[in-house]
Amino acid sequence: MITLILITAVLVAFTFLFMQQPQFGKAPSGKRLERILKSPHYKDGKFNNINPTPQLAEDTSMPEVMFRFLFGKKQKQRPQERFNFIKTELKQLDAKENAYIWMGHSSYFMQIDGKKILVDPVFSGHASPLSFITKAFPGTDLYTADDFPELDYLIITHDHWDHLDYETVKRLKPKVKQVITGLGTAEHLEYWNYDPKKIIELDWGENSDLGNGFKVYCETARHFSGRGFKRDQAIWASFVFETPQRKIYIGGDSGFDDHCEKIGNRHGGFDLVILENGQYNKDWKYIHMLPEEFFTATKNLKAKRVIAVHNSKFALALHPWNEPLEKISQLNEKEKQRLITPKIGEKTNWEDDAKQYEKWWRTYN
Repeated sequence: MITLILITAVLVAFTFLFMQQPQFGKAPSGKRLERILKSPHYKDGKFNNINPTPQLAEDTSMPEVMFRFLFGKKQKQRPQERFNFIKTELKQLDAKENAYIWMGHSSYFMQIDGKKILVDPVFSGHASPLSFITKAFPGTDLYTADDFPELDYLIITHDHWDHLDYETVKRLKPKVKQVITGLGTAEHLEYWNYDPKKIIELDWGENSDLGNGFKVYCETARHFSGRGFKRDQAIWASFVFETPQRKIYIGGDSGFDDHCEKIGNRHGGFDLVILENGQYNKDWKYIHMLPEEFFTATKNLKAKRVIAVHNSKFALALHPWNEPLEKISQLNEKEKQRLITPKIGEKTNWEDDAKQYEKWWRTYN
């Protein structure tokens, strides 16, 4: 019994010390905490989704989920061969051209009407506090902070490890003119030495005029947040980036809900919707959208074009790595929506509606 108590004490002490490392960020405090406490979306000590959102579906439990993760049948969650993608040199892009470059999972770079935008960059090779856990698929980490030009906006949708990477944002800091993020997340960034004057921090329903006809709106999502044991201390968000000529919807992570229809109606539709499709499972269907819900969401958002992200770089669910893109491609044979499926690193003119995209994931095992 004494030995067990000692082992437990050592493990608790080790965990506590480990979680004091800077990559875990910092809980909101001071004036930011005062602002959070006044938010209509914060109650009972945490942020809450608009509609009730169980972490797990009603017909499952955490022990069942863990059992399937540890002992369930493996379905090629990771590719069996290294990817061979071609990297677009970002610094050589014509500053006047509109372009989208996907960097795997939910990381992507955009040039829109002269603005350079980077969303949820994770370039450290892993999406967890431990470098040997949740490693990127071989050949997907094409980019480092050195590859980027000066960024007008760094957008962080929420503070999960696969969207907010300590090593990456630290190295990008000298190149970032302005950060756009949800209420609470800026505490991490300030802790990591970002200038508070360069951070636009928004609650759901708030917006910021960026000048010269550019505007950003913070919209709802159906998800959760947290980098440690205490969850939901920063809000998870989607964003609308509006230029003088275009509207882009940046979906972040979200389960399907009526917020898609409300956002679509409020903004009158979008020239481009970037929406998650991957790391889903029926056991957590309320916090990650299923492929069968994907096109319903895009129609509700009134999307002219859609790009699917949150796939093809990390294995965070039990489905095969190539299933997300394959499933929505098959579904789109009936839906006939403008689905854009670029390779990682490929420069994409998303307004070229005549371009045909190859089903590149079928060429890898």
